[in-house]
Amino acid sequence: MSEQNLYAVIWDVDGTLVDTGELHFQAWVQLAQDLKMPFTRDDFTATFGRRNPEIIGALFPGHTPEEIAQLGEQKELYYRAEARHGIDLLPGVRELLDGLKAAGYKQALGSSAPHKNLEMITEITESLPYFQAIVGMEDTKRGKPDPEVFLVAAQRMGVPPQNCLVMEDAVAGIEAATAGGMKSIAITFVGHHSEDSLRAAGANLVVPSLEGITVETINRLLSRS
Repeated sequence: MSEQNLYAVIWDVDGTLVDTGELHFQAWVQLAQDLKMPFTRDDFTATFGRRNPEIIGALFPGHTPEEIAQLGEQKELYYRAEARHGIDLLPGVRELLDGLKAAGYKQALGSSAPHKNLEMITEITESLPYFQAIVGMEDTKRGKPDPEVFLVAAQRMGVPPQNCLVMEDAVAGIEAATAGGMKSIAITFVGHHSEDSLRAAGANLVVPSLEGITVETINRLLSRS
C-alpha cells in the first residue's frame, strides 16, 4: 500500500479511551496537600490534557526542573496506585477499535501521560494489539495544544498528517489536532469541556460518546472514498 493510501486514527487516552479524570484529580489534590498548596476543580479543568511539567510549572511555581520531574512522578505514583483497581474502555471504544482495525486503519496513542501510565492502561484494558505506535510525555518537548505529540505519532506510523483523525476530549488536544492539519472528533462523555468550546477549537465533529460512531463516519471526515 502506498503512503498516499494510508490512513490513521490517533487516540488521546485520558477522557477519550478511558475515564480516568477523577483518579487524576485526586492524585493532584494529594500532591497539592504534600506541597501545602491549593488545587481546585477549576485548576484541573484548565490544565487537563497538558503535560505534567507545564501543569506543575503553572500551578506550583518555584521548582527546579529536577524537582518538577520528581513531583510529576510522585503525582503519577498516586494515580497508578488507584488506577490499578480497574479501568474500563469508554462506551463505543472497543467496537470502534475493532472496526478500524478490520478496515485497515493504522492506530496510535497520542497522550500527555507518561509511558508507565499508558502501559498500565493498555494492559488493564487489553488494548495494546490495536496500536502501531504509542507516543507519551517522554517523546515530546512541547505539550498540547502544540501538535508535536500527534505529528510524532503520524510520523511513526508513516501516515501523512492530513490522513490522520484525532480522538480527543480536551480543548488543548483539539487545538493540537487542528494545528497539526488533522481532522478530529471531540467526545464530551466525561464533561471536562463544553461542546461549544470544542467546536471553537476546531473539532470536525462533537459527540456525547463513541457509541454509534463507525468506520464510515471516519471515512467521511477524512474524505476517504
